[in-house]
Amino acid sequence: MSKVALISGIAGQDGSYLAELLLAKGYEVHGVIRMNSLPAAKNSDYRLRAIEQNITFHVGDVIDPHFVHRTVDSVRPDEIYNLAGQSHVGHSFGNPSYTAQVNSDAVLEMLTAVHQATWPIRFYQASTSEMFGNATASPQDESTPLRPVSPYGDAKVAAHNHVAHYRDTYGLHASAGMLFNHESPRRGADFVTRKITLGVAEIVAKKREIIPLGDLSARRDWGYAPEYVEAMYLMLQQDLPGDYVIATGESRSVKELCEYAFSLVGLNWEEHVTSEPSLLRPKEIAELKGNPARARAVLGWQPKITFHEMIKIMLAADLESLGVGERLT
Repeated sequence: MSKVALISGIAGQDGSYLAELLLAKGYEVHGVIRMNSLPAAKNSDYRLRAIEQNITFHVGDVIDPHFVHRTVDSVRPDEIYNLAGQSHVGHSFGNPSYTAQVNSDAVLEMLTAVHQATWPIRFYQASTSEMFGNATASPQDESTPLRPVSPYGDAKVAAHNHVAHYRDTYGLHASAGMLFNHESPRRGADFVTRKITLGVAEIVAKKREIIPLGDLSARRDWGYAPEYVEAMYLMLQQDLPGDYVIATGESRSVKELCEYAFSLVGLNWEEHVTSEPSLLRPKEIAELKGNPARARAVLGWQPKITFHEMIKIMLAADLESLGVGERLT
């Protein structure tokens, strides 16, 4: 009999890759999608187009407790992957209340539904490297103190603590993936990696000349999203639940990302990139770099796609989407 998985945030980058992975493994996949996400099905960048016929969708919002409990009771999942949330750090400064609702309060309600279920459910929570903030140690691992510096990070820490509480108090099989930045051609265009690769493609296509960015010196640990969803799946296949840092162990600056992406099309990044004060966050994290040793030892997981390979994949996809047959160097 097939396992049943419920994915909140299924229409996002991670949700779409995870749905593909679980379907390939023979799961019955259910996905939570918001009403205002449904028109995306008509857009060319709709991430679920190839697999939507194999997914049962549940339209609603995870901040609605009644919807959460009703959906869990009707689906009766073996596994829940909570990937829903307000996922943009910069946006969280402008809307901290909603960020807390969807990134923390909704998680508490999901955990309550799992605890009250009359059958066993394994639960995955999408935690984040942003919880480390301006970390006291580098690289960061599961024991590094959490010092968030944004409303997004604050809410994610609260949710992370909810998971630990329900796991320790009620014995839930609840795990959290402390995922560092992970990218792909499906990354939203308002995230810096896609701002750059899509911007480069638009410059090649002569649709623009300049890419305005924020802090070019910020350093992040960037990995490839399809590999990171494999780690999510592996966490829920373990006998015991736990928290895992998922990262590459290397960090690169935004400047390095720009330099490499532009070099792939034979352009000088300095002629096309500006650092705009208006795009700087009220509080920026200088560097995040993860230590995935526990994931490697326990899950058998490690990244395979390199930073440069990932950027090349993303840029090639953006060039193709614009009909530009540019050969990458």
